[in-house]
Amino acid sequence: MDRWKTAWKGMLILAFWLGVWALLARLVGRELLLPGPWQVLKRLLLLMGTGDFWRITAVSLARIVCGTLAAVAAGVVLAAATCRSRFLRAVLSPLLTAVKSVPVASFILLTLIWVGRDILPGVIVFLMVLPIVWQNVAAGIEQTDRSLLELARVYRFSRWRTLRRVFVPEVAPYFLAACRTSFGVAWKSGVAAEVLTVPQRSIGRQLFESKLYLETVDLFAWTVVVVLCSLAIDKLLTAAIMIIARRKRMFSPPNDTFGGK
Repeated sequence: MDRWKTAWKGMLILAFWLGVWALLARLVGRELLLPGPWQVLKRLLLLMGTGDFWRITAVSLARIVCGTLAAVAAGVVLAAATCRSRFLRAVLSPLLTAVKSVPVASFILLTLIWVGRDILPGVIVFLMVLPIVWQNVAAGIEQTDRSLLELARVYRFSRWRTLRRVFVPEVAPYFLAACRTSFGVAWKSGVAAEVLTVPQRSIGRQLFESKLYLETVDLFAWTVVVVLCSLAIDKLLTAAIMIIARRKRMFSPPNDTFGGK
């Protein structure tokens, strides 16, 4: 019942903002400046009927997903390494600060010197997502209940069992929060890199050309594609993480954590 209420509430909110959009478009009265939602929807449906649309979307999606997954894996490894070694943390902390502080546009222009434009969006996504995962997972490791670690030592847990039965349940909420934040950042930074570098078959190229040729309806349609893809991947990957977490009993430490196998 609660799910239905949430769904209806979301639909009403969406309808409200679509109504505001339609009203503003009517007041402006110029499609070049602000097309209405109906014009954008019609254009989006026409685009979806072409093979190029799906190829372009798939290529951009692949770049961003690959960059995100690589950053998640690297971020977890770096978090574990820097929590274990103070020296390594001191050495790498300036790098984390630099990546977080430098604007995305600067990274794009600097990286373009060394990396081809077709793979640059994935590299930018990696650089933007890495510090988020690194910092969140490191915080989870540092906040791990010390009494559980002490019990693990008393019960002579192996390193693998300590990792699986103590660290994973404690760090999992931080990891999930990092992933959810990363998905939005990945799409923003990845599409921004595509807009600036204009690689072949990319959503960013379609946005750039729509603006260049004053095709405002196309610009809005491709922006809607970015939003929908971002929401879809966020929901799918979060659901996948939650399913894996439940199956492996990650979020609620089992009663037999310090008993049985």
